[in-house]
Amino acid sequence: MPAKPLRNSAKALIIRDGQVLCTRNHDLLGDFFLLPGGGQNHGETLKDAVMRECFEEVGARIEVGSLYFVREYISANHELAEYDDSIHQIEFMFLCRLLEEPGSSGAPSHDAMQTGIDWLPIARLEKYRFYPASLIAPLKVFPPGDFTTVYLGDTL
Repeated sequence: MPAKPLRNSAKALIIRDGQVLCTRNHDLLGDFFLLPGGGQNHGETLKDAVMRECFEEVGARIEVGSLYFVREYISANHELAEYDDSIHQIEFMFLCRLLEEPGSSGAPSHDAMQTGIDWLPIARLEKYRFYPASLIAPLKVFPPGDFTTVYLGDTL
């Protein structure tokens, strides 16, 4: 059996007024929320990937700052493994700043499961189906005082 490709994904961590900007998505279990971002193309830097993805998913230009978190996602180890266990993705989460309001550069061209964008209150993130859930605790004390939590591992 041929090896399945490893995928890099660049994500934007955009925080304003105690809220984090997310894409709203829908699957078999209902609505869920992700940081804006997506797959890195061959020959594209991670920073260029997150800028492109935010433009596509949020309809806004961003400024990309520092890398804050890295997460592995191995779908065979998670809740929807029975539907797709073939994904192994490394997610790089950069602190970003909006250069314009969402939708300013035109309507977002949503991914297949994306239904919109929302600002979610960080203080209540655990009440939402937010991924990665392991990011909720670090976001509640953001910015971190140290970088011991940069690598989140293969987490839900």
